Order: sequence, then C-alpha cells, then structure tokens
Amino acid sequence: MSITLGASILAADWSRMGAELEELESAGIDYIHWDVMDNRYVPNLTFGWDMIAACRKHTTVPFEVHLMAHETERDLAKYVAAGCERVLVQPEAHVHVHNALRVIREEGAEAGIALNPGTPLSMVEDLLPDITTLLVMTVNPGFGGQAFIETMLPKIEAARALVAERAPHVTVEVDGGLKPGNVAAAVSAGARAVVCGSGLFGPEGKAAAIAAMKSGIASGIVTA
Repeated sequence: MSITLGASILAADWSRMGAELEELESAGIDYIHWDVMDNRYVPNLTFGWDMIAACRKHTTVPFEVHLMAHETERDLAKYVAAGCERVLVQPEAHVHVHNALRVIREEGAEAGIALNPGTPLSMVEDLLPDITTLLVMTVNPGFGGQAFIETMLPKIEAARALVAERAPHVTVEVDGGLKPGNVAAAVSAGARAVVCGSGLFGPEGKAAAIAAMKSGIASGIVTA
C-alpha cells in the first residue's frame, strides 16, 4: 500500500518560497498542497495562480491546489496553467459544482472535492464519478496550525468504505493538524494521501520532519 505525503506550503516562509520548495523536494516530499483562500469563503487571504506559476520552476513534484474560495469557475484554467496537476474545490462554494469539476477535467487536470468537518459525506456521493480525490478536512479551513479533530476519524472510515464500494479510483486524502503522533490513526481509518503543514517547518528541519511523518504513516499501514 502506498500512502503519499504532501506539504501544505501555507506554513512556509513566503519570502523564500522557491527555496522552500527545493528543500521539500530534496527532503523527500511527494507533492505540494497550495491552500488558496479568498477572504470570503474563509476569513483569510493567501496566494493565487501567479504565485503558484512563479514557483513551478523550483520543483518537479506535483502541485495540488485546494481552492477555499467562492465560485472559482472563471479562474480554474489559470490554476491548471500555473502548473497544478490536481484542483480541489469546496462543494458549498459553488451553485453548480459539477460545472467546476467539468472545467478542471477539460483543462487537463484531476478534479477533487474537499469536505469541511461540518459537511456531510453525502454531499459528495453524486460527484464521485467526476473526481479522483476526496479530501476530508480534519480542521476547519482558514488557518494553519490548528489541532486535529479526532471525531473526524469515523468520517474518514466512512469515506474509505464509500469509495471502496462505489468509486475505487478515488483517493481519500486527509488534511488538518496531522503530526507523527496522530497520522497513523488517520491512515488506519482510510487516508491514502496525507497533507502536513506547520509540522514540516519546525526547527528540526524538513528532512527529519518528513521522515518522522512517513514513519507514522507506516505505522498506520500496519494497523490498517
């Protein structure tokens, strides 16, 4: 079983973003996760497609963007053109979320859905044929450094069961408050991709932090 580890770049030093990406790749990260926030859907404002495009040349690992933003349809092509191989949207933020998923696919990227802690899994059931990634948020979106919500573990288990039954092509991803001490529980519950943010940018260094996360992931695979 292969579990991929992504780095949420939200926690990086933005003044040296290119170097941060290069260091993450050298340290063994599997992909980069960009949290785009519009200060409307969530009370925070981060970066857009121009920043992502400027950073694309600094690493060869895949880019995934999570759009925490309202009505993103007109901008989706820009994120794909900026170098994002996978684009995740929030279903609550779109009047016609099917249209957003269609545009992402037509632009040549993989499409995904992100579910907030308070959003029921049933909201994604009719969208499964149109996506490759189902992101279960284990914190409320908007800010990094939040604590993992342990009551989301049953939701991860339910997501795993749902995709196993109806959409085995879909990867269950988990993002929010994940650390070496709790990532095994998320993997055991069904996560097949894991996003880590602030935990990768501590004083111990990226290589040590990534190694610790991958060790925790391996522990979860054993108990899965």
